[in-house]
Order: sequence, then C-alpha cells, then structure tokens
Amino acid sequence: MDIEKLMLILWRRYTTLNPDAKRINRLIKECREQVTNDHIAFRTFDHPKININQMAKTFIKLGYKECGQYVFEKKKLIAKHYEHSSSAYPKIFISQLQIKQCSRYLQNTIKTLLKQMDLNSVEDNCLPLGGRIWPAFKTKTYQRLLKESEYAAWTATFGLRANHFTLLVNDIKTFSHLKTFNTFLKNSNIQLSQSGGEIKGNPQVYLEQSSTIAPLVNATFTEGEMKIPGCYYEFAYRHPMENGNLFNGFVTQSADKIFESTNVNQKTMK
Repeated sequence: MDIEKLMLILWRRYTTLNPDAKRINRLIKECREQVTNDHIAFRTFDHPKININQMAKTFIKLGYKECGQYVFEKKKLIAKHYEHSSSAYPKIFISQLQIKQCSRYLQNTIKTLLKQMDLNSVEDNCLPLGGRIWPAFKTKTYQRLLKESEYAAWTATFGLRANHFTLLVNDIKTFSHLKTFNTFLKNSNIQLSQSGGEIKGNPQVYLEQSSTIAPLVNATFTEGEMKIPGCYYEFAYRHPMENGNLFNGFVTQSADKIFESTNVNQKTMK
C-alpha cells in the first residue's frame, strides 16, 4: 500500500468517528484557505505484537523515521513521533498504555482481549488500519475500564486506528493565531475541549494546541450498541525557535490534556 492510499483510508475511517472534521475542512476551504495536516495520532497497548514499534513499521517502510520520545506518567503512557523525509506528509504520533503499571483488573481484562487478537484480519499487515482485532466485550467492562483509564477504555473499544488528525493553523492565513481560529470555530457552532484550558501551550514552548470534543458515536458491545465519544480534531499552531525553524516536536504537558478530548465527562453518554 502506498502512502497516498494509506492516508486516504485513515482519513475516511477517522471521519466515521468524527464527522465534524469534514465540516471544519469545508469551512476552511470556503475561506479560500488550504487544509494542512500537521500530524495523525494513534493509540495502542504495550503488547509485543501491537506496541509502538510494531505500529510504526508501516510508516517506517514508507519513509518515516523516529524523531522524539515522550512519557506521560500520570496516564501511564509512553509515546514516539515520526517524521517523513518529505514535509508533504504529516507527522505520526503513536502512544501506548503501559499495562503493567495499571491495576490487576485492567491488566487481566486487556490481556484476555489481546489473547484473542486476529492479526490475520489486518489489511495488508497494516496495523494502523487494524481496527478492533479482538472480540466485543460487555458495557460493564467498558465502564469499569473507564473509571481507571479513559485511554484503555477507548482503545479496547475502537482498536488500532487514527485517534485524531491535526490541522496546522499556521497555513490558514485568514487567522493570525490560534485564538482567532478558535473563535471562528465557536461562531460556527463547533464545541471545543476546555480540559487544561481551551488553548494548551504557549509561544514560550513553541507550540499551542486546541481541539474539538469527540462526538458521541455508536460503539459495538456484546449487548448491542452504545453511544460513547469517538474521535476529535486537533488544531496546532507552531512557533519558530531561536534558529528560525518552526518547532516540530510535541509538548508533554499540553499533549496530556489533549488526550482528554475523548473523556466522557465532556459528553453525556446515551
């Protein structure tokens, strides 16, 4: 699978869990502006068959290389980001839950699911397109996972797929900074996440970020479907460093709060 096809499929599947992303892109194009994708983020578990390094293999084969590592102690996550040799393609951000740092219940639940993985079902051996490659489980299991780790509950439910795309606001010349872009979105009835403040980061750390709240979508459980938060759309404004180049990495403190754009306390489940 070539990179253009992969990006197209990732976007198509992502927008099924976040239809607002298409609407936002239309709004930007109506301003006669271009849409530039800054990065795509994925979530996974620290299992040897689907961990960060395994997820990254698809992208490395397509010209990406590892460029940064990150630790999120409170959420028990680690992450890496990858960049393509061509700036025409978005950065890739892959995080994983460190299962052994979690409760015995969470460890046993996730291990039981992962023992039932069907890796043969993964299209072209491309893990980022794998989806949920383990069986559905009970809603009460989801609720219990959710109490300990929203990340675990979301990933167990939706599987291996793009969790969010990110719009590079720098390329939208109509707006001079992220605050005015956020106002534009809110005036268009787009709801933004307030976790950690509407804008995470500042020019001093060279990166400002905001995001939508993940909309409620149907998720499949053994009893049937239930609406839970799906995917969100992130917005990034990158500032120049002392050398004049735009900062290309990620800020752990800000990313920690961006993760919470899928938190259920921002949306009431039905």
